[in-house]
This record gives sequence, structure tokens and C-alpha cells, in this order.
Amino acid sequence: MKYKRLTKEQFEALHVEFANFLASQSIDKKEWDVLKAQKPEVAEQELDVFSDLIWEGVLDKASYLEHFSPQHIFLFHCQETSMHSIIIKTNVPGVDFLQKEGLTWLSQHLFTPEVDIHTGMKKYDGERNLALFELITQGAILSEGQLYDQLYEILNQS
Repeated sequence: MKYKRLTKEQFEALHVEFANFLASQSIDKKEWDVLKAQKPEVAEQELDVFSDLIWEGVLDKASYLEHFSPQHIFLFHCQETSMHSIIIKTNVPGVDFLQKEGLTWLSQHLFTPEVDIHTGMKKYDGERNLALFELITQGAILSEGQLYDQLYEILNQS
């Protein structure tokens, strides 16, 4: 398996897509029930293949990731061969970017000595989608990129 198996909740949300996936392999509901009962290892393989297909589709479309922690915000623009980043760090103990108050504080102190902002770019060491998946497993979430784009614009005006 390339990524990780979808959760039960994710499979339930994608039940129509999974049924279509099985149908594309000439497996109907009755055959699926027989597979699960008599050849569970084959059923497990089908779940894994479907999971990888879903992950691959999601990761192919991903352009931005965000990861918030109490003292840091990591913003990533995921391009074809490289990933660009904006990293925001507070130097003030007690500020928590996971709380609304922390984000309000950040908006008032963004360009002060109390906040460090770094930008960077890194070429992918291996497959792009595996690099993105690794960040997601570490807590990053898919994003529309609004915060990244706003900060990128501000940082490149000076």
C-alpha cells in the first residue's frame, strides 16, 4: 500500500465511488459479500487499492497545505517539482496560534520583533504526492491557500 487505508467513515462517505470502483472490476454487491466472507485477504487488497486511488486523486489536486501549532504556522504552496513555504513563529510565550486570540494577536504583531517570518523553497526528494502525504500525516491540512497568498503578496511588496 502506498498511502494508508481510508477510515470506516471515509469509506462510508465514498460508498458510491467504492461501488463504482468494484463495478469497474466486475464485482457486484453479491460478489463483494462472498469475497469478504470467503477471501478476506482479497477484499482487504481491494480496500487498499481503492484507498490509494482516492489518496492519489486528492494529492494530485492539492496546491496548498497548512499546519498550525501553538507557536508556529507553516504554510506550503505545493508546486509540481518543489514546495514553497512561509513559516511564522512567535517569540512570545503564551501566544497560541490554535486559539482565536492568538491569531488576533498575530494580526496586530505580524511585522514586529515578536514574530519571525521565514520563507523557503525545497525540491521534492522523491514523489511529490508522498511528500505531501507525509506532511498530512504530521498534521497538515489541505487549504485553498488564501493565507499563503496574502502573506506572499505582503512579503513580496517590500
